Amino acid sequence: MKVIIADSNDIVRAGLNAILSSDPLIQVVDEAVSGEELLKDLKAKSADVILLDYTAPNFSIDIIPKILSSDKRLKIVAITPEQNPSVILDALKSGVMSYIKKDCDIPEILSSVKETSNGNKFFCGQILDSIRKASIDVDDLNHEGFSCEPVLLSERELEIIKYIAEGNTNAQIADVLCLSPHTITTHRKNIMAKLGTKNTAGIVMYAVKSNLVSPNKFLFTRDV
Repeated sequence: MKVIIADSNDIVRAGLNAILSSDPLIQVVDEAVSGEELLKDLKAKSADVILLDYTAPNFSIDIIPKILSSDKRLKIVAITPEQNPSVILDALKSGVMSYIKKDCDIPEILSSVKETSNGNKFFCGQILDSIRKASIDVDDLNHEGFSCEPVLLSERELEIIKYIAEGNTNAQIADVLCLSPHTITTHRKNIMAKLGTKNTAGIVMYAVKSNLVSPNKFLFTRDV
């Protein structure tokens, strides 16, 4: 998957480039220091995902629809410092697909790019908490007509649902999948948001109804 990093801060770009380049599945094809440069580069560079801080100097939220107008296939992951829910909502309405914070851990940053490239929305735990507190329904925020179609669960999320339903803790799932417990926690929160449930029991019931696990084998475990 090809990624363009868009941020005016040299240190931030260098750090993100190092993180993304550590994964053999990700190729950083360009870096942009302003909205104007990004739009110019998009005419010459082919990319799948834009990792963008639209709040950085020389950028603005107006760059988001311009990016999508240049290529509707592009997917945008916003990566910003702490933002209030109204700012997050505006970004989602403008066309941002996924949203994480700059203080997220490395596995979470990598997961956000991979999941978004695969067509799945991804929110870090802190952003997801802000979205929930503001009662924002991310499934109703499709920038092309605001479709209310449900967001499909990714293969990774279905895998984690199965492990949860079988009674595994976040730490155990992290060990099996070679991910950090924090990344599993984020996936778990995303799963609950998509399923509209607030506890493990709701995840287990979904797993049983979807035939991800046998009703004779699953365990109801305490939330972790």
